[in-house]
Amino acid sequence: MDAFAPYYALIKALHVAFMVTWFAGLFYLPRLFIYHTEAADTPSRERFQVMERRLFAIMTIGAVLTAFFGLLLIGVNPGLLGLGWFQLKLALLVGLIIYHYRCHAWIVRLRTAPPSDDTKWLRWFNEIPVFFLLTVIILAVTKAF
Repeated sequence: MDAFAPYYALIKALHVAFMVTWFAGLFYLPRLFIYHTEAADTPSRERFQVMERRLFAIMTIGAVLTAFFGLLLIGVNPGLLGLGWFQLKLALLVGLIIYHYRCHAWIVRLRTAPPSDDTKWLRWFNEIPVFFLLTVIILAVTKAF
């Protein structure tokens, strides 16, 4: 991995750029779920299904590329794995992957289940990525422990 060392800053920039792409999807997709749930007619619900599927594909690409460039960074600097703040960041990554999977489960659920007019849980679900984003940024910038 030493061959990538001169490109560490570029790899880190790409890691951050694709993380932004991933989070854009994580922030917007649950909002689409709310709109989908509140849609009153079949054409609107079908439109939201298409939007959800396409956005999920884009954010999945962002997630995969975020992980790819993150693994390259670890390969260049394996000492990161011994740092407490980085270990917590990896644990949060596991949480994000679970959240990402739950988004897919919602896509399937909204495609197959009858519409519901209760969006309270979805409104809370929509806020979860904020916790992950703020915590990861604070950890990465401060390297507190």
